[in-house]
Amino acid sequence: MNETILACHSLPQQFCTTEGTMKEMIERARAGDGEAFVRLMEAHKQSLYKIARSFFTCEMDAEDAVAQTVLDCWEKLDTLQKPQYFRTWLTRILINNCNDIIRRRDKTVTMDELPERVGDEDASGDIVFHDLMAALSPPLRPVMELYYGEGFKAREIAAMLHIPLGTVTTRLRRGRQQLAALMEKGETIS
Repeated sequence: MNETILACHSLPQQFCTTEGTMKEMIERARAGDGEAFVRLMEAHKQSLYKIARSFFTCEMDAEDAVAQTVLDCWEKLDTLQKPQYFRTWLTRILINNCNDIIRRRDKTVTMDELPERVGDEDASGDIVFHDLMAALSPPLRPVMELYYGEGFKAREIAAMLHIPLGTVTTRLRRGRQQLAALMEKGETIS
């Protein structure tokens, strides 16, 4: 077991995300290993940021939600009952933090909150996906991002967002319809 962990530390991060290694890192982090916790957060940071961006047009709000999620995760890691559900647990914390920010913030929209390009996107496909998500109405964005961007199942999304499964499937259908309508009109996504 220790050999696997040591081997993981010498490899690039993308090779250290196997289920067994991830479970070992979770257990190490639960035991107070700060380095293991940092590695866990690094492995999930892109996913967290993309989900947060589906809630907000303002990049700073998304960053605040992710930062609060990392802090909450560290403080509450001992409450995680099953390490195999770490990703779902972490995503649920992020969604709760996003909803908290939405409840607290002012309802006015300033020019600073208009959608903008994110400079650290990996590929043009990610930029196109982000732009497509930004074109959707706000209630549809998180469901579409979790389903298409992060690969969660509809039942998992329903549990994470605390909404009925029927609402999730309806939002997925409406999201696909909105995207089809945008493409039909020939609107460019930029």
